[in-house]
Amino acid sequence: MDLLESLIPSDFRRAMDSSLRRFFLGVFVNCFAMGLTLAFYVVYLHNVLHFSTSFATLLLAASSFAGIFATTLWGALTDRFGPVRVLLVASVTDAAALWYWAHIRSETTAILGGLVLAVLGGATWGPGSTLLVRLTAPEHRQRAYGFNFMMVNLAMGLGGLVSASVVDLHHPITFRWLYEGDAGVTLVAAVIYATLWRHGRRSSPSGDEDETRREGWATVLRDRRLVVFVLASLVLMLGGYSAIDAGLGLFVVNNLHLSVHVIGVFLFVDTGVIVLAQLFALNFLEGRSRTRVMAVVGLLWAFFWLVLALSLALPAAVAIAAISVAVVVFALGETLMSPLGPAIVNEIAPEHLRGRYNAAQGLTWELAGTLAPAITAAFYVSGLSNWWPLSVAVLALVGGAMMLYLRRRLTPEEDGRVPSPR
Repeated sequence: MDLLESLIPSDFRRAMDSSLRRFFLGVFVNCFAMGLTLAFYVVYLHNVLHFSTSFATLLLAASSFAGIFATTLWGALTDRFGPVRVLLVASVTDAAALWYWAHIRSETTAILGGLVLAVLGGATWGPGSTLLVRLTAPEHRQRAYGFNFMMVNLAMGLGGLVSASVVDLHHPITFRWLYEGDAGVTLVAAVIYATLWRHGRRSSPSGDEDETRREGWATVLRDRRLVVFVLASLVLMLGGYSAIDAGLGLFVVNNLHLSVHVIGVFLFVDTGVIVLAQLFALNFLEGRSRTRVMAVVGLLWAFFWLVLALSLALPAAVAIAAISVAVVVFALGETLMSPLGPAIVNEIAPEHLRGRYNAAQGLTWELAGTLAPAITAAFYVSGLSNWWPLSVAVLALVGGAMMLYLRRRLTPEEDGRVPSPR
């Protein structure tokens, strides 16, 4: 009982009512669907459909670029119509796009499918964060963000494990099955989100309603704290998650010459560590500077990329073992970072602009998703792909340093050093 109390305090357990539990279930199902295909975007286009490496990586970059504009739209729609309506529309249309993606054959259909997926695929993050704030009291939010991230990674890890056991480069139809399954599970998530309809209405702004209605993205961008946070997060993401999506699978298969199944194993190790360590990390984070911890994350991620680069000189079995250990370190960084970004954003966000503020945080993922594939493609096209992991390590370190600069712009409450008075 003492262990349970230390991991999930009783006040947080009491706060986890049926609505919040349904929200976490919806997140789990949605992210399981994502985990089925997350690591195979470039491999699917290049190794299965036989498009060139440059086409595959640049399409990923172009799709993410389209997602940048879509993110701002989803944020505005969330503030206007409420998060649940946006979640439902995004989930249903995303399922249709995934089914289409499973049946692409030409570069033209791949471009169309990739762009549509980009517009729809990231639409759930901002509205989801906004809905989570609606369901959670301020004193429980940082812990709720961390618990949510644990569910995200548990689901993605299980999805990755399933996909690793299904896909086979010698049987391309297995990749079609994977994307069709992704579409079906995404629809299940939409049904679960629909049960939270009463929590997803448009928020009623306080004060002069006519004035607040006129406030939009221009007001959001005048918040220098948010702008600095977005820039720092962007660089840190380029040294972390986005590089994993854009090039890890490609590097493992084509540079280290390891089996495609190893990718799923690495992702499962990553998510397994997150699931086991996240609750401990939440207790560690209480009362600590959020920006300083995010700087430490940059160091941990740089270590991972250094090990990946050094694995080029190791025998296959040793390389797999070394990378697995480095994945553990990378995952520990994820457990530290996951609750902190949303906590900072929602600490500084006014209620009537919360959808846009959360969309701005989501924008860092889209921007990084645009730049990371382009960076990867540049290294591969120039024949310098063996140097790619070291460049990512440098970005992780720079992103951590930028988080330290952000610290000076935040109050102790916003930085998590003292409890919020709200």
